[in-house]
Amino acid sequence: MATSSSGDKGTRNLVIIMVAFIVVVGVIFSIISNRTSSNYSIPAAVSEADGYGIVLNPTATPKIDVYVDYQCPACRTFEILNGGYLNEVIAQNKAKVVFHPMTFIGPESILAANAAACSADENKFIDMNLALFQNQPSGENTGRWTNDSLIAIGNAVGITSNTFNECVNQGKYVKWTRNITVESGKANVNSTPTVLVNGKPLDRDTEYGDPVKFKAALAAAGVQ
Repeated sequence: MATSSSGDKGTRNLVIIMVAFIVVVGVIFSIISNRTSSNYSIPAAVSEADGYGIVLNPTATPKIDVYVDYQCPACRTFEILNGGYLNEVIAQNKAKVVFHPMTFIGPESILAANAAACSADENKFIDMNLALFQNQPSGENTGRWTNDSLIAIGNAVGITSNTFNECVNQGKYVKWTRNITVESGKANVNSTPTVLVNGKPLDRDTEYGDPVKFKAALAAAGVQ
């Protein structure tokens, strides 16, 4: 009887040790998975200090952060309504604009974000950003966005280099999209589109869908 009791106690101790080990490993994995990394290719236009976003006009003020997912229908609507004016702001160096291509909708969002980053290397990000929304599939992860179709979209906006094709096909910046996810979480951005002006979110219910109010909001922040 004493031997059986001792065996039971040893088994319980072994189970406790194994459970503790699993918990520790889980905590470590969670910490690691919620860290950004720079141990892979990152687009030249990306700024770690700006949440690993793609930065246009890095020395200008004020700062506008735009969080989008290329499969997000509301993001497409935002681009159609306000993208033209925002592009004018960029072209005239009236603000520092940081794009954060998020990928929470799924695999094709990741492919599109990678292609957008590849276009930034070709100084064609603004054109590619618009073209992706113009060619947004009617459903999510339908299989319509592949490397070949994204290269075709790039070609349509004037990106014809082999470097771009290789960048898309090799998924050069796919791992970089993880950094966008982590940093967006740190900024408490959990939906798209989200637009911050000098760190302050615009009113989603009014300023996103009304170009007049959108322009007024930027003007109030110093965009003239």
